[in-house]
Amino acid sequence: MPPQTYESQRAWKEVQQFLPQRLHFTDKHQPVEEWWENRGHTIHLDRWRNPAAKVRLIMHHGVGTNGRQMSMILGVPLHQAGFELVAIDMPGYGCTQVAKGVTYSYDDWVNIASDFINFELEHDTRPIVLYGLSAGGMLTYHAAALNKKVSGIIGMTFLDQRIQQVADETARNFFMSRVGLPMTRLCNNPLTRKFSVPMWLASKMSALVNDPQALAIMLADPTSAGSWKSMRFLATYSSYNPTIEPEHFNFCPVLLTQPAEDAWTPLHLSETFLPKIKKVPVKTVILENAGHYPLEDPGLQQLIDAVIPFLRELSQN
Repeated sequence: MPPQTYESQRAWKEVQQFLPQRLHFTDKHQPVEEWWENRGHTIHLDRWRNPAAKVRLIMHHGVGTNGRQMSMILGVPLHQAGFELVAIDMPGYGCTQVAKGVTYSYDDWVNIASDFINFELEHDTRPIVLYGLSAGGMLTYHAAALNKKVSGIIGMTFLDQRIQQVADETARNFFMSRVGLPMTRLCNNPLTRKFSVPMWLASKMSALVNDPQALAIMLADPTSAGSWKSMRFLATYSSYNPTIEPEHFNFCPVLLTQPAEDAWTPLHLSETFLPKIKKVPVKTVILENAGHYPLEDPGLQQLIDAVIPFLRELSQN
């Protein structure tokens, strides 16, 4: 069966209507859909090519979004500014086809992200920067720590789920963090690891966006906020140990672009992790009026205004 494409999907097109017109795709500035085979998965890519770009950005979604939704908030303005980008759909999200018979883990996500960096660098030595929204922010750190070949990290939140406060505040409620999460680890065994639950039940998905109409669309979308996740994925996501702990991370700068009106993962949760990084520059920019997945100005413009100089500085190094 041919892989699904975003061209035939309605949800992202409906969500796009909540974004400023300047971010909408145009004939000149829009992604090309590609697929990349890795570990048995058919991985979907939103590719924004620019051979003249001096630096490239790989965009990662979280557990309530997908790659196309990353393209929607960053693609047009960064492509217009002269950068090359690609958004990747991890297994379980977007238009990626999961390998038959595989119950993937969060560790698989990290390994795929690292493999993709290697794939991109194999025939093209231009520097690579990683961007991640929500859980994708920490994924960029985990992938960079494993791969050690990226030039920078940009995250909209950095959530270390091993910290109890982070688990408590990002889960749907206290019961899910204190009882549900330990249960996923008990269930991560050959008999029950495939058992799945909707992400809205496990997490505070009701705070994904601050517009109730956009939220309803995303919650009904099985390729983003309406996805289900296995006991194996939830167990490994909540307990993943990075290759390099933050105290020893020493090879690329980090930028946090924190939405000011983020009702799911406010700034103080990232501050349980980022201050531990002391060997490289770490900068925080607050996006005014913006929700967790930002639909609002001026935060959306402030995001671009923060990312462009970060990328340009790295392209000159």
